[in-house]
Amino acid sequence: MKANLLSIEGKKLKQIEVPSFFGRKIRNDLIQKIVEAKKIKQPYGPSPVAGNQYSASGILKHHRKVWKSQYGKGISRVPRKIMTRKGSQFNWIGATVPNTRGGRRAHPPKVISMMGLKKINKKELTLAIISSISATASLKLVQKRYSSLTDKKEKDFPEFPLIVESKISTLKTKELRKSLKDILGESLFEIAIKKKEIRKGKGKIRGRKYKENLGLLLVVGNDEKIKTSGIDVTCVKNLGINDLANGSLGRLTVYTEKAIKDLGEKYK
Repeated sequence: MKANLLSIEGKKLKQIEVPSFFGRKIRNDLIQKIVEAKKIKQPYGPSPVAGNQYSASGILKHHRKVWKSQYGKGISRVPRKIMTRKGSQFNWIGATVPNTRGGRRAHPPKVISMMGLKKINKKELTLAIISSISATASLKLVQKRYSSLTDKKEKDFPEFPLIVESKISTLKTKELRKSLKDILGESLFEIAIKKKEIRKGKGKIRGRKYKENLGLLLVVGNDEKIKTSGIDVTCVKNLGINDLANGSLGRLTVYTEKAIKDLGEKYK
């Protein structure tokens, strides 16, 4: 399979051979399975000692005819903590159990029950990543993922997959953005740069004040490094299913020439 290699100005330099999996059948079922298994849930729950930390010392004993016992006092058998004491007389209040003020919760969320991770078959994981890479070469899937592109015609887009010369890794942020604009064109460049905005509604006071789009993914070779803002950059060895297919197939992705070589060696 052959594809166009673009210069940093967006002009066609030549055609290069790309790995055959760019044209392979896309296994959406496997991708969805792996994305679901890769989801990381942040376990939540109370502190293990919540409700059992006393500001006052002394815990009641549930034995008859012993000091600090509540039997014969005409009070309920609720665990209590001592607030003040005069000889063998106590001023105590209910503590620890759920039906008391400041006590522990009856059935708190169990953190251990949220820690289970689904097992992933290695061959299925490899097939899912290959399918996700293949999806980035499909204009139809890219248009389907980004709603603002659905009304555009095929002639408005460059040819997919988008491969650019490795010289792009030497550019600084300002030059890199200009180069990407030349490569992608106006319609694609609008969705390529990350945008952050304040959320509407009550979500602002619930720990999710900002909304941010995913933006472009630039895949570079293992020896290449780019430090920039506004887009996601990853090398071939760190490229995963969450980079390519989290949310939906067909993420807008640009590969460097060196990245294509490294991908061919990694997934022979």
